[in-house]
Amino acid sequence: MIKLSAERQVGRASDAVFRVRGLSKLYGTGDIQVQALRGVDFDAAAGEFIVILGPSGSGKSTFLNIIGGLDTATSGEAWFEDHELTKANEASLTRYRRDHVGFIFQFYNLVPSLTARENVQLVTEIARHPMQPADALALVGLEDRMNHFPAQLSGGEQQRVAIARAIAKRPEVLLCDEPTGALDSKTGVLVLEALAKVNEEMGATTLVITHNAAIQEIAHRVVNFANGIIASSSRNALRKTPSQVSW
Repeated sequence: MIKLSAERQVGRASDAVFRVRGLSKLYGTGDIQVQALRGVDFDAAAGEFIVILGPSGSGKSTFLNIIGGLDTATSGEAWFEDHELTKANEASLTRYRRDHVGFIFQFYNLVPSLTARENVQLVTEIARHPMQPADALALVGLEDRMNHFPAQLSGGEQQRVAIARAIAKRPEVLLCDEPTGALDSKTGVLVLEALAKVNEEMGATTLVITHNAAIQEIAHRVVNFANGIIASSSRNALRKTPSQVSW
């Protein structure tokens, strides 16, 4: 079984959520092969907000998928707390995704025939210690929209429903792949504010993949991928709030 951390404090090396060493991923067979990751080393402490930058094809989404239990590595190690993901079988990875990880993608993947509350409830029905759907929606500022269907919501509101759905199972980790990619800057700021609030109030370690370099200013740490490796990693001495970011 995967153990839970007793605390979620930013920056404690002993409180690492992720430890990755020499992670590599090779796609294809024979003469047609793509090296998506080339020996990546990475650590994330509990409660960190990390923005991951890099051009298309740099390996950042492959990396996120492996530590999220959606894909497997060719070689190397990836650990979530004391559980080695790279040696886990499919049943174990399924439990890991269900119990510990919240996913947020560029496209919202809401069920159109269900209200916002009902979309969130889909997750709470299978979670071990879920929030009330109404509480999750209130946390992202949608307490007045929970009985609306996706077609009655703006793009930003739909993305915030997706965030509420991801956090309703109280995950230790939020993995976000281009969460503002389909949104204009004003709406994107609202989504980033929701993510920042969840990170601060719930302590969920949050990794955000983006092509938008401006978003890096709200992170504790910024990681740049290039050609399947981490080209650089730096900390923000002074973080901006999402409302201070423009693009």
